[in-house]
Amino acid sequence: MTSTSASGLPGVGGTRPFLRAPLVAPPLDASFRPAILTRQAIEKAAGAAGGVPVHIAVEQPNGSVYGRETMVFADGHPDAPASYASCERLVKFLIWSCGGHRVWVDGPATLVSFLRHHYESEPAGTFDARLLGGEIYGAPFEVVGAPMADFPTARERSVLLGRHLDGCRIGFDLGASDRKAAAVIDGEVVFSEEVAWDPADHADPSWHLEQIQDSLRRAAAHLPRVDAIGGSAAGVYVDSEVRVASLFRSVPRDLFEARVRGLFGELRRAWGGIPFAVVNDGEVTALAGAMLTGVGGLLGIALGSSEAAGYVGPDGGLTRRLNELAFAPIDVAPEAPIDEWSGDRGCGVQYLSQQATARLLGPAGIAVEPGMSLPDRLVKLQDLMARDDPRATRVYETVGTYLGYALLEYRGFYEFEHLLLLGRVMTGPGGELLAARAREVLAAEDPVVASSLSFHAVPERQKRHGQAVAAASLPALEA
Repeated sequence: MTSTSASGLPGVGGTRPFLRAPLVAPPLDASFRPAILTRQAIEKAAGAAGGVPVHIAVEQPNGSVYGRETMVFADGHPDAPASYASCERLVKFLIWSCGGHRVWVDGPATLVSFLRHHYESEPAGTFDARLLGGEIYGAPFEVVGAPMADFPTARERSVLLGRHLDGCRIGFDLGASDRKAAAVIDGEVVFSEEVAWDPADHADPSWHLEQIQDSLRRAAAHLPRVDAIGGSAAGVYVDSEVRVASLFRSVPRDLFEARVRGLFGELRRAWGGIPFAVVNDGEVTALAGAMLTGVGGLLGIALGSSEAAGYVGPDGGLTRRLNELAFAPIDVAPEAPIDEWSGDRGCGVQYLSQQATARLLGPAGIAVEPGMSLPDRLVKLQDLMARDDPRATRVYETVGTYLGYALLEYRGFYEFEHLLLLGRVMTGPGGELLAARAREVLAAEDPVVASSLSFHAVPERQKRHGQAVAAASLPALEA
């Protein structure tokens, strides 16, 4: 079995001919090689060489199935391993954007074996298999080789959540450093507050439950009654169950399974069994953006401490997609930075977040004190940008270039004509430059996409209230 490099591309020397330089280069990252350009180059070359079409589908336990196609070189061709590695990057993007525990592959048997080896033996692959299998979907992660005729039918099951504004509701959001709660009556916010907390440092689930209850009770005090509660939180949530969340990182695994996984079910029972729904914070952000702008087909990306994303389909509703784009690869350069959690290279978190801006300060020639936090590094960058420092300009131009090529990749997995950009990295003139650079990339690489994609921004106060309303609107009232 051919081994893979940390970038997922085997035999780097043999792969290099397919590593396409971008038309718009990031000023501070000469080695950046967009995954989409490399895959297109391999597919084109494989097709010209009489290659083999590959059909891929990713299945969730709930029945949602997402498919893609690609092309690989035939067995025996010297570039076959490179095309297999490119296929693995495609699968990784599919499983983290759409979500699933079972990968169906109609392609060469050697490709199926390559993918199985990756998820069973390679560190980055075993990380993906462990989180997506046992921790998120509660089912073994597997790669199934089969004819496309045997694949489950591709379909996307919608989540009937959001846009319910009737009645007296509570909306809440649980972040890494603060928790927010709002009281909403028929879509109007009558009370909201933000309370600092430090959930990652507490190992007792009872502490978490009481802190959340405190916010809910304070909001309820401003309502004549509570008809429904909706919330968002950092992490992965399936049917309002906690599957993976850094908020509870200090909770021992046995207590996590016993108390945290069903924590929101416990809260619902404490509130008399009223409609109660919780989703990922990126989902609520996207829903709020869609409700405020009045559009569907919207992808929301928050460039914060990590990269968070949410998606509202063309029909205006949420879907069962995972949207964990922080793990989705956008760069296949052998020197691409490593994600400290998954150990993989080229993942979105290192390109569209405060981690990205902090990583680029050194190449930009901006010195920082050892141990300076990510938020403080961003504040320093923003201060320099406000003074028109060219070093800061190059940082934002580099991140904007990353975003442009990421959007080209995202368009292959999501049906969206609207983009909502949020997060602290987008604050101020640097954010405006970042977005402008992304548009420049789109215009250079794909003018059709550039002309059809609308960028949206939401004022901070409107965003906060909109997010509270969106969270509160998640559950429908029972008839």
